[in-house]
Formats: sequence, structure tokens, C-alpha cells
Amino acid sequence: MTKQPGGSAAAESERSAATDGGDAGTDRPATGDAGNDEAGTDRPATGDAGNDQAVTGDEASADRPAAGGPPLAPGTPVLALLALGWLAAMLWSTREAINSAAAGITAVSLSAFALPGVISAALVAGGAFALFGVDLLARRGSERLTLRFVAAIGTGLLVGLAAAFAINLTYADNATTNVIAGTTAAAAIIGGAVAGARTAPVVGAVLTAALGTLVFVVAFSRARDPLFDLFGAGDTQESLLTAAKWVSRTESLLAGLLAGLLAFGYLAWARRRAVRVDAGTPAPRWPAYLLAGAGPGLLLLVAEVILRVGGRDLLDLASTLSEADAVAQTALGTSRIDNGIWVLFVGALTAMIAFGRTLGPAPTDDEPAEKV
Repeated sequence: MTKQPGGSAAAESERSAATDGGDAGTDRPATGDAGNDEAGTDRPATGDAGNDQAVTGDEASADRPAAGGPPLAPGTPVLALLALGWLAAMLWSTREAINSAAAGITAVSLSAFALPGVISAALVAGGAFALFGVDLLARRGSERLTLRFVAAIGTGLLVGLAAAFAINLTYADNATTNVIAGTTAAAAIIGGAVAGARTAPVVGAVLTAALGTLVFVVAFSRARDPLFDLFGAGDTQESLLTAAKWVSRTESLLAGLLAGLLAFGYLAWARRRAVRVDAGTPAPRWPAYLLAGAGPGLLLLVAEVILRVGGRDLLDLASTLSEADAVAQTALGTSRIDNGIWVLFVGALTAMIAFGRTLGPAPTDDEPAEKV
């Protein structure tokens, strides 16, 4: 915030002494503009009256750290609450599905089917809660990258431990429960590490788009049966496999479109809020939109890696139950990888196209000559 002089009489006397009775505005430094000369202030040229008014109030503390620095991610408290709520919902639904199983074999199979959703939710929840924590730290003037990264991992660890404690407390005490708890905690910690990146608006865009994608995938399950009929699923095995392939591609395509639009919308929102605080804030360049659009797909692929490393014992146990379970686990694993790749590329392309539509026409050759 710029510093204003104490009064107009004092400003007039200072100007008179500096110019020896001459014109008050002739010997001022070149850094002041006409608006500042008329007001009798010595503001630097980088700020104007609109910006000085904008940075006063709660909005400045909400979008920029106390000691300056890059813009913060807006809406992190709401994002953290929504992500934690989604993780709680996934843990509850998984528990209800396992408890409703009549036999232990069925419970193992259901646990293997539900584990990917829990890991993805924990990855996003750990990242969103950690982003909220490090932004609080940045508003207090702590912009050291090492401290930010350590705080992000610590916050993700808290989310992971809380989720693991809830799983061990409410699920049946067996080896399956321990696998779910361990992989959930690991996913939350890795999500927290992602939030330690310095580009907070891009991380916020990735997490927002990823959360929207996860919610869409669950909601899309209600449309799978009508789509199976639409794509010609019949009584033969070949028709069922063909219909399942097209349903999966449709889901991935729509999820990628949604991810790209959400990522672009979040970055555009963050840009508008940053400009209201400081008009000199640099606009995000195209790599930021590319990364934000591809981020949800990257998180889905990271979740698959966590699943195959941390939940390998559970997946292997589910595959040994029967030949049908083995085929199902292999098909589901391949489908998850394909879905992550589709969301990655479609999301990145959608965000880039949306960003490109906001760009104005290129300047002509005559414009630079006129400005010189």
C-alpha cells in the first residue's frame, strides 16, 4: 500500500522549498504520473488510485501473502471442506458395501473394487487441505519453499492419519482393513506434497478439476445401463465387450472435457481476483493452463500407481478368488489407466482451447512503430 503525505499545506511548503518559488510540478521525478501530481503525492509509477483502494481490506489479505509474493489460490477453505466431505462419503460407502457382504470372499472382492475410489479421494483431500494450510502460512509472510513443502506434507500426513484411524475404528479388523488404511494414508501424504508447489493457483485448479471429475464419474454410473443399450449390448460376449468399451470412452471423454473447463474456470477466477488486488499481477501463461487441464488425469494415474504398489496384496488376493475375478481385476486396471490418459489429454486440450479463445488478435507491424 502506498504511503500518503500528512496534509496539503505540508505538501505545498515542501514543493515550494524544492523549487525556490517556481512551478511546483516541473522538478518532480519521472516516476510520478499526472494523477499523482494533481494529488500532491509522491507515489511510485507502478500503482494508481484504483489499485491503492483495492488493496485495502479483506480481499488483499485473502489473495496475497502478507509480505507480497505470488497470488494465492482462492476458495481453498471451501475446496478443503468439499474434498474432505467427498473422502468421508467414499469411506462410508466402502464400509457399507463391505459390511453388507454375506461372506468373507465377497468382502475381499468388494474391497478391491472400492479401493481405487478411496485412494483418489484421499489424494485430492490431502492436497486440498494441505493447500489451505500452506496458504494460511503464506498470508503470514512465510514464503520459503522448504517450509511450505514441509508444512504441506505435514498437513497431508494429518489427513492421512485421521482417515486411517477412522478406517481402523469403523471397519472390521482384518488384513483388508489394514491395506485400505495404509494406502489411504499414503495417498493423502502424496496429495499434500503436490500442494507444496509454489504455483498455488495452478494447484488449486488441478485439485478443483480433479474433485469435479471424481464426482462426475460416480454420477455417470447411473447412465451406464442406458448407454449399454444405446451402444448395442446384446446377449453375446462380443457385443457386451464392445458396448463396455464405448461406454468407458464416453465417460473418459466427458470427464476430460469437464476437467479442462473446471481448470480453466478456476484459473480465470484466480486471475480476476489477483487483478482486483494488484493490476500489475502477471497473467498466467499457456503452460499454466496446460498443466491445470492435464492435472486431473495425472492425479488419476498417480492414484493407480499408489493402488498397484500399496494395494497389491489386496488386488492379488481378489484375483485368486476365481477366474472371473482375475479377468475383472485385469480389465478394471486397464480401464483405469485408459481413463487417466484420456482425461489427461482431453483436459489439457480443452483448457488450452478455452484459454486460446480469450486471447486477442496479434498486434500489427504498425502498432510498435506508433508507440515508440
